[in-house]
Amino acid sequence: MKFLYAAPLFLAAQGAMATVFISPDRVVRDIKQNDLMKNLKNLQKIADNNGGNRAFGLPGFRASADFILERAKKFKKTLNVREQEFEALFAIVDEIELREVGQEPIYVFGLTYSPSTDDAGITAQLALGPEGLAGCDASGYTEDVTGKVVLVERFRCPDQTTLGGRVKAAVAAGASAVIIYHDLSTKPTAGTLSAPDPVAYRPAGFIYREDGLTWKERLQAGEEIQVYFKQKQTIEDRKTWNIIAETKGGDPNAVLVMGAHLDSVQAGPGINDDGSGTSAVLELMAAAQKYRTNLKLRFCFWGAEENGLLGSEHYVNTLPAAELNKIRAYLNYDMISRGYFGIFDGDGSKHNVSGAAGSETIEKLFTHYLGKIEKVDLVEAAFTGGSDYAPFMEKGIPIGGLHTGTGVEQDPCYHQECDTYENAVPATLTKNTKAAAYVMGKLAIEGKKLIPPHNKGVKVKRSIEWTELEGERHTGCGQHDI
Repeated sequence: MKFLYAAPLFLAAQGAMATVFISPDRVVRDIKQNDLMKNLKNLQKIADNNGGNRAFGLPGFRASADFILERAKKFKKTLNVREQEFEALFAIVDEIELREVGQEPIYVFGLTYSPSTDDAGITAQLALGPEGLAGCDASGYTEDVTGKVVLVERFRCPDQTTLGGRVKAAVAAGASAVIIYHDLSTKPTAGTLSAPDPVAYRPAGFIYREDGLTWKERLQAGEEIQVYFKQKQTIEDRKTWNIIAETKGGDPNAVLVMGAHLDSVQAGPGINDDGSGTSAVLELMAAAQKYRTNLKLRFCFWGAEENGLLGSEHYVNTLPAAELNKIRAYLNYDMISRGYFGIFDGDGSKHNVSGAAGSETIEKLFTHYLGKIEKVDLVEAAFTGGSDYAPFMEKGIPIGGLHTGTGVEQDPCYHQECDTYENAVPATLTKNTKAAAYVMGKLAIEGKKLIPPHNKGVKVKRSIEWTELEGERHTGCGQHDI
């Protein structure tokens, strides 16, 4: 497959080793909207040629990884590039059907890692599960649901799950299957049970809110509904990869890490989520090759984020403690091409969840550029635990980054087939990437002064209890929605 590339930075990187030190102003000027959009066009082309997505375990992800490698290896004089291979649990729905007996099927998404039905499927009475907190525990079921298919609304349970907790409670009460209806009006296209568990789980699906409410009203009116539900999933370990590119120059004992997840959901090409962050990190990587830096710069493209942050977790959990201690900060770029201009709340002043010491400085740097230079309205984005900063945060590494929101108002195509090249807003992506370049330029020179070493950092403001806020929800992405 032929890809489109920007030439100027490539040519600069192929000359002698850089002698000019990086600066925020210089590297901001290197970021071009046309280059960012070319990357998105390439990622869209990859999805188009591979079944419409770039998801973990499927051909589109491997093609995306090859695209990153091809680009990174053009800078072999100044970059060390490697693939980190690991295995992760893959799941795909091979067959699924849900319908009222005697009626046409309705749309249903098979929750990732759901048990399969037998070949005949399940025909049973539909029963309404408890609302709110009562639906998080079998004791909340006051009616007998033994052998029935339980209908219940998505809800965040005390165990911090929104899907898995609902299924476990219904199964413990005797359900033969569980159908969860959405608490939003959007199409359910993602959602996971975290891992297979044939004891705690039964076949489970995720349906439109409208369909769920229609059935709920009929059940509350005393009507008896018989439903048919069949689901077959393939669940198996498959190989996947993180791509890691690191500057040859810079202090190996003081590393600035920047990352974005490379995979999409199976439902679509994932151009905003997270082709936008991937494009930004690619252009940051390319721009950095022109300059000398005090810190070593590491650019990461994570695999299997949509299955629970698996790539970044594997990287962090396999990195020796001595290497973790060399990381001064991690900057995350996940969904940055449409919506509000969100900067992670590093000091915890808005959402009461802060990063380690130094995170507040990162927030101030992003705020300065976007607020004072780009003059855009800003939102303090919460650390919900829904993206690849989470494993770094839990290790006490200072974190920061940008995020433009997952709510319907911010991105109506979030986790949908319509998250295509046309879904990205070029101006938003460009301003955010320039902000990322500004912070990279600042920390690449002054990071040792501005950010304390990891092993001397303070703990987070409070123990992490991942939150869910409107405009900052991740459905089926990461461990927080299971």
